[in-house]
Formats: sequence, C-alpha cells, structure tokens
Amino acid sequence: MEIIETISNLPVQNPEREDFSSADLIWTKFGTAERYDDVALIPYARVDEFIIGECTNVEFPTRFHIERGRKRTKRSLKEYKDDEYLEYRMYWCSFGPENYGEGGGILPSRRYRLNTRNRAARPQSMRGCTCHFVVKRLYARSSLALIIYNDRRHVNKAGFVCHGPLDRDAIGPGAKKIPYVCSEVQQQTMSMIYLGIPEENVLEKHMEGIQRYCGSDAKVKSLASQYVHKLGMIIKRSTHELDLDDQASIRLWIERNKKSIFFYQDTSETDPFILGIQTEWQLQQMIRFGHRNIIAVDSTFGIKRLKYPLCTLLVFDSRQHALPVAWVITRSIAKLDVAKWMKALLHRVRAVDTGWKVNGIIIDDAVAEIDPIRETFSCPILFSLWRIRRSWLKHVVKKCVNIEVQREMFKHLGQIVYSIWGGVDLDSTLEKFFLDFVDQTSFMQYFKDSWVPKIEMWLTSMKMLPLASQEASGALEAYHVKLKAKLYDDANLGSLKRVDWLVHRLTTELHSSYWLDRYADESDSFQNVKEEYIASTSWHRALQIPDSAVTLDNKDRLFAKVLSQKDSSITRQVWNPGSEFAHCDCLWSLQGNLCKHVIKVNMICENLKSYQPSMSFHSFKNILMDLWIKPLDDSVALDLSTAWTHQMLNQIQNLVELNNSSDIGNVVNNMPLKWVAKKSRTSCGKPYSTLFLPSSSKNGVKNAAAFKRNRKRKRLSRLR
Repeated sequence: MEIIETISNLPVQNPEREDFSSADLIWTKFGTAERYDDVALIPYARVDEFIIGECTNVEFPTRFHIERGRKRTKRSLKEYKDDEYLEYRMYWCSFGPENYGEGGGILPSRRYRLNTRNRAARPQSMRGCTCHFVVKRLYARSSLALIIYNDRRHVNKAGFVCHGPLDRDAIGPGAKKIPYVCSEVQQQTMSMIYLGIPEENVLEKHMEGIQRYCGSDAKVKSLASQYVHKLGMIIKRSTHELDLDDQASIRLWIERNKKSIFFYQDTSETDPFILGIQTEWQLQQMIRFGHRNIIAVDSTFGIKRLKYPLCTLLVFDSRQHALPVAWVITRSIAKLDVAKWMKALLHRVRAVDTGWKVNGIIIDDAVAEIDPIRETFSCPILFSLWRIRRSWLKHVVKKCVNIEVQREMFKHLGQIVYSIWGGVDLDSTLEKFFLDFVDQTSFMQYFKDSWVPKIEMWLTSMKMLPLASQEASGALEAYHVKLKAKLYDDANLGSLKRVDWLVHRLTTELHSSYWLDRYADESDSFQNVKEEYIASTSWHRALQIPDSAVTLDNKDRLFAKVLSQKDSSITRQVWNPGSEFAHCDCLWSLQGNLCKHVIKVNMICENLKSYQPSMSFHSFKNILMDLWIKPLDDSVALDLSTAWTHQMLNQIQNLVELNNSSDIGNVVNNMPLKWVAKKSRTSCGKPYSTLFLPSSSKNGVKNAAAFKRNRKRKRLSRLR
C-alpha cells in the first residue's frame, strides 16, 4: 500500500451504521518508509460512535480509556501543518498498557480451577495489551477527526492474545466458554458485595455483564456462581491488618497498591506522616469533572477521633454531587507539607492531560493555608459556610431545649456573620449577643471556649474570599454525612486509631459506593441505587418541592411554611427565611444539617426584593464594589482595579451569552483574538513553510539545518 505524507487529499469517511468500528473504515498508511501508521478521517461528531464500535468487538470485547491528552486553543499557532491537532487523545485498551504478570508473560495466577483450594481472585485486568489509537481533532478543520491506529491487535508484547474468548489462558480450562471478566464487571460485582447486596442479585447482574463475552448455558451459570461466591468469601474474610503493627501494616499496603498512591512520606524526626490516595478511577473522574470546573476540599474530618485527620478533594459531577477524587491522610497543615502533596497530585493529573486546569477551589476551614493552593493551581479560592453553620446549629439544638430560643439564637449568629459587610464592630455585636442570651449558660460556655478565640479569623476569611453557594454547601455536607456513616459505625469504633483500617474502608466500601452510584446513573441501571444517589443532596430534594407548597409570612417576614409532600397533614416551619442561617423544625435540620425546606424557601426568597440576597451573592457584590471604589486617586491602583473589574465583567458576559445562545458557533466567531506568548501569537492561520532568513555565516546555515531536523523529529514524535 502506498504511504502518504500529507492528509490534505484523504477522503472523509462516514459509515451509515450507528456504531462503527475499524473494520468499517478504509485505512491509509501515513508517515515515512521508516515509520508509518494506519489513518482514517471521520467527522469529529462521530468519534464516540467509533469508540463504542471498537469496544463491542466480538473477539476482543473491551473498554478504551484515555491514556493521555492535550489541547490547543483556536488561533494559537502562527504556522501549522495539515495534521496539527486542536485536541489530542490517546485511547488505550483497558487490558493494558501495563502487565501485572511476572516477567510480562502469561500470568501464573491464571492457571487454576475454580473448585481448588486456591482462594485467589481472578487476576487483575492489566494484561499488557498493546492495542491503542490516537484521535486528533484537526486544527485546520475542527469538524474532522484523524484516527491514527498505532496497533490494532489485542496482543501483548510477545505477540500472544491476552484477553477475550481467544485467550486460552484466561482463567483455566474453561476459558473458551468463560472468558476473562473485564475490570468494569469485576468492579461492579465487588461494589455490590461490599455494599451488602444479596448474592442472588449480585449473580444476576454479574451474568448480565459477562453475557457480552459468551453465551448463557448451564456451565456458564455454574462457574459464574462459583466466582461470585468465591469473591464474596474473599471480601468477607479480608482484613485491614496486614501486620499487628499499624505502621508496618500500612507500609505493606502501600507496597501492594503503588498505582493508587500519588504521594507518601513516612514519619521521621523532621517530616510528618502524609499519605495521598487516588485510584485510577478517581483520577479519570478528576480529569473529567475537574477540568475548567470547581474542586472542593473537606479538610478536617476526624480530628478528634482518628489517628490522623482525613482531607478529601471532591469534584462536582454531572448532577453537581460531590465526588471524592483524592484522599490525604495527615496531621500537618504546614505550607511546605501541603505544597508537597498538592504538587504531586497536579503532576499526576497533568501526566495524563497536560491541558488540565481548575477554575476554582472551595475551602471550608479558615485555618487552611491558601498560599500553596494559589501557587500550585493558580486559581481563585472560595469559602464555604457549611462547616461553621453545621457546628453552630448542632450545638444550639443540643444545648438549648426551647425551640423558640433556638430560632432566635441561630438568627443572631447569622447576624454576626452578616455584620462583616455592615461595618459593625465585632466586639459590640458579640457583647450584645452575650447579653441577649445570658441565661443560656451551656451554649455560651461552648461558644466562648471554642469560637471566640478564632471567630475573627473565620469572619476575616469570609470577608476576603468569595462565598460558595448553598448548592455546593449541600453537596459537601452530603459527602460528609455519608463518610461519617461509613466510618463511624459502632462495629468499627475500636479500629479508629489505625491508619490501615481507614485506608481499607476508604478504598473498598466508600470507593465502591461512589463507583456504583456513578455507574447506575450513567448506565441507567440499579434504579434503587440511582434514585438514592440523585436524592442524596438537600438541593436535589428541594427541587422536588413545588412552589405552591411554600407559604410566606408577607406581613412580618418572620417565617415560612412548607407543606410535606409525603403527608399533607404535616407542615414544616422555617424561621428567618431567605438566610443561610434559617431554622427548620424538621428532624434532618435539628441534627445540624442543611435541609430541603430551608433551601426551597431560600430559592423563592431570592426572587423577592423584600428579602435580603444570599450570602454568596452578597459576597460577590461586595468584592466587585471593593474593586471599584478602592482607589480614590488617579493612580496605577485605579488602572489595576479597572482591569480586574473589566476582566471579570467580560467573563460574566461571555458566560451569560453562552448559556442563552442556541448556536455555539456564533459565540465563538464573535470572540476577539486572544494574544498569548510571543512564540505562538494568535493570527490567521498560515500554511506550513520552511522559509528562513539568510545568514551571513556558516553557523547560520548549520542552525537552519538543525532547525529543520528538529521540526522533523517533533513531527514524527507526534505520530508515535
């Protein structure tokens, strides 16, 4: 077959089938005589259909994951070739590229019968498969995608078939009838077992998963039943104690799970203990939902009860639920230590997607160091009120018996927070609060001991940083409640001071729970799990309450009534409506949580001028006003303030225009040119040329020749 060196004349292929694969395309060799690959040109809009077709290969059923990716902005290249990319994604078969077998050959653990005494589970899915391809969204023609298939064979480096029905060594003598279970089905089965789902239901879903590999006969069902039963026994008998000594046990776990560790620092005389955990699935979710989005930090879980506190990094998924994508176990909050694990995490993410960037990070603790966040992620920082609100409400309810006193006290605590924008002296506000509730000695003692020494620091953080929305606060609180329920079970109270127990619970039960939630939502299966997942946040539960169920007190605006949707004879009262510090008499709110009734009432009050705006909007408005009124003289500070305000205004206008537009192409065409670095200034695209300035010396000729060779190497490296 002829080898081409340009794709300008390559025809665009658009198969009629809904999902198509490489067998439906005509491939052309592209490159040089020494190095070339099979390529095909398809519409960019049909890339997902091509990937689905490749996954449903009868002989080699699999999944493809993004091994690495890069992006460019439009008009960022001054000169470009016809195969330059706007977006670059390398997809690799999920049975590779690593090989977990000894020596990279046939896995020794594959050769066993299920009815033997060997209790080892099936081997990991990493079989060393070399099948991978690249998808390039073309820079010159962004509506087209160039598929570069580097290796279409599902074999390992030795050239042997390493998965699927043709792999004779998949699980032993029955491999042709029971092929290897892919990691997705295996994770699904493990998640259901960890969550305590009955074995009959687990087997039913397991059979549905493996039916795409083989038929369904008596032997298939028998061996699948043995596999599910055996995996269940392994999970039930597994223990977190790999060694009696906790420190030695955690070292053994780290040695066995290196791919799930992004940072580890053992305890020494100078360095504190730090353990950063992120599974491959969490890494994919962080890349998917964290790019150009918000990341939240739940930073102070288990300070009093765990051996080392737990810090969780969360992204907001497609339903704006908080999804844990990394766990950090450490007691240190020093700048140097925080910077270490944050840089390691960012390096791990950008090793897969070099263009990954976060738009903002939400913190929930005023003690948290913000300098490492700004230096590492280079993004704005927001502050969430959910932790201080939850702490105050729980202790108000616990230490004050009278519900009317609870309402007034919680309302006054909210006024203390609102006072940061009113220019009111903090000392006088606190003094008035102490005088009004002087008879509530139990709460006052708690407040003076726990909050008075640090309340100024917390209020300063709230004033200096933008405040996060109620939806984000509700999502963070939902994760915190779920984490607390999973870890603080009565049966595990004796293990709270062991790190290996904490790691075991996080990476098994909690990880499986979130994996199954996302799988149920995206695959539209496990309807009970999906419904519980959707309704897991107070924000989504509030959306199910109709506006007609809410009645406001229009006279004094002291309270609102919300009619229960389950029992029409029950009505909930929300005092101090329109405020984040509203008080509801439902059980969920009395436990210190942000309930659906408060959120629903606040949603309605936001559209009424007679009620004060939310704290997040109030914070945003004050930040803009501070930028506008701060410089009183005609100085450079005025120029800087004007530039910041104008930049923020442009971003808001573009976002509003994008949300209101039905055609994104019109929005993109109306955007101004964006000037970047000098070497890649934006201008209208020019065809690639090899023109050089004349040189008056031999060195100039040598440099020009070296420049040509370097460009050729770069061009070839992109194909590899």
